[in-house]
Amino acid sequence: MKRLDSDSASASTREVVVAMCFVGMLFFILGFVTWLNGSLIPYLKIVCDLSNFQALFVTFAFYIAYTVMALPSAAVLDRVGYKHGMTIGLGVMAAGALLFIPAARSAAYPLFLLALFTLATGATLMQTAVNPYLVCIGSRESAAMRISIMGLFNKGAGVVVPLLFASLMLSDVGNVSDVALEAMGAARKEALRAQLAERLVFPYVVMAAGLLLVMVIVHFSTLREITPEKDAGDLAVRRFGVLQFPQLVLGALALFAYVGVEVIAGDTIGLYGQQLNVQNFGVLTSYTMAFMVLGYLVGTVAIPRLLAQKTALMLSALLGLLFTCGVLFGSSIDDGLARVLLGWLGVPAVPDTVLYLALLGFANALVWPAIWPLALEGLGKYTAAGSALLVMGVAGGALLPMLYGHFSDAAHAQTAYAVMLPCYGLILFYALKGHGLRRWGWRAPLVRQPGA
Repeated sequence: MKRLDSDSASASTREVVVAMCFVGMLFFILGFVTWLNGSLIPYLKIVCDLSNFQALFVTFAFYIAYTVMALPSAAVLDRVGYKHGMTIGLGVMAAGALLFIPAARSAAYPLFLLALFTLATGATLMQTAVNPYLVCIGSRESAAMRISIMGLFNKGAGVVVPLLFASLMLSDVGNVSDVALEAMGAARKEALRAQLAERLVFPYVVMAAGLLLVMVIVHFSTLREITPEKDAGDLAVRRFGVLQFPQLVLGALALFAYVGVEVIAGDTIGLYGQQLNVQNFGVLTSYTMAFMVLGYLVGTVAIPRLLAQKTALMLSALLGLLFTCGVLFGSSIDDGLARVLLGWLGVPAVPDTVLYLALLGFANALVWPAIWPLALEGLGKYTAAGSALLVMGVAGGALLPMLYGHFSDAAHAQTAYAVMLPCYGLILFYALKGHGLRRWGWRAPLVRQPGA
């Protein structure tokens, strides 16, 4: 693709800084709308009288859009370019935010899901545009640094948005548990649900207005347009040809598992806290995201200086297994460990099992940036098609939380987190062996890359 710094001279530092400011704002917006789901799930469970399984259709509607709309988004970008793709994506997101108004007024759950799918469709288009644009606004050698900085904007939004949502929407209902709702009379329960549904109108009107304002700013900004290069090769052959690479196919499966456990850790913690009658359950997603930001900072400093990519991936998988066991076997009543880790920060303690669930954010932080380079190693002309296959792994965020919701309703919310164990087991296999396979078969050789 055409690069921003490919003119007669290199792009000026000022141009790169300005472009990164705009892209940073877009990454924050993407993080905002994505990690709002963690607070929205227990909220809509109350408003629409849902089971855990039904409430987790929020994650399904949001993340399935990334799978369904990824290829159409790429086609749009081929026609309009990256900058215009960003503006269109912001416009579609604003339309999704406005759909929350009739959804809230009617308290119709299918309409909420349609609004989320529309919001995620715009986010998919913008995500597809901003990631390659970020690579192109400067030298390829510094691209990893730019991606790390933008990742902090994205995850930082995940810390802020649950706190903001809880303060605006759950200020006087943060202690509403399933038991408390069952104890209410029918009339009082309906009044509470109508009140909570109406509260969604103003924030989403403000969100839509903000997205439209940013769309106008980006459209009339000095950001240069970058046109994707057309691939003259046989795209059909390349798309199916990528299946010959075990490191890529297994990498896509590992990403499927990773996005699933990332969404489970970030988006079900509020639902789980509500069932444990944790006060201010709406802010719990910010606990998971805060640990994720910490892990991101550690990765930025340590990789590759202190840790190789595959070593970081292996440690992440082991920590994921350890913390998942903590969720499964930890106390849902005692908060001794939480008081030790969170008390000095002045953060309210939570049951130990909730803390272990939040700590999964730290374990998950290094998985995404570690899998991508390992999976794309040696693909050559198949790299673009391989990237598209990896993006499809986001479907894990749609399907695996639904599996958790099913077992949560059928058995117990705490034991249902066992669905994460095989996911981290798959990530561990990929870190130890899967990333090095170069041909299919039981005797496939393990190819070791220098510095991998």
